[in-house]
Amino acid sequence: MKYLIGMVWCAALTILSSGAMASTFRCDSQLVSMGDRAFDVLRKCGEPVTREALGFTVSDYNHRELPIEEWIYGPKGGMYYYLRFIGGELVKISSSR
Repeated sequence: MKYLIGMVWCAALTILSSGAMASTFRCDSQLVSMGDRAFDVLRKCGEPVTREALGFTVSDYNHRELPIEEWIYGPKGGMYYYLRFIGGELVKISSSR
């Protein structure tokens, strides 16, 4: 029974930690997190390899058009990192080989 509880606990920690890792991105000694502004990311990480304008979305509260951008960093250890900004705010961090 103790073994089963330990396995469930380890599985839960693994799932929770994988979500936390996806919400941050390390640039050398700096850490970028969801909600950071584009100018802060640029200051911490430097110029990305590529910047792509993906379009626009309309904000909920004031009905303004907000630009959607994706910045690509890498390769770092064989990984590319994709940072998506809406209205200059970091909303998504993903990666791929």
